[in-house]
Amino acid sequence: MNHDQVTHIASDGLRYISKEGGSPFQDSASGGTISCYKCGKHKPRSLGLFKYMLGQRMFKCAECLGKMSK
Repeated sequence: MNHDQVTHIASDGLRYISKEGGSPFQDSASGGTISCYKCGKHKPRSLGLFKYMLGQRMFKCAECLGKMSK
């Protein structure tokens, strides 16, 4: 994908003729990644822990867990 490409809004209001298909979170549908409640980044489930917060299980990534212990 060329990020330097200049786009123009057409008279019908559309900016793109076509876009790439898919999602940047394709793995998250199968449960491969989940977003951290602290930093909001998507990480693999294996790189974090679930903590109970206000009666709900919330995912916290290892990077945010490490920041708390310092």
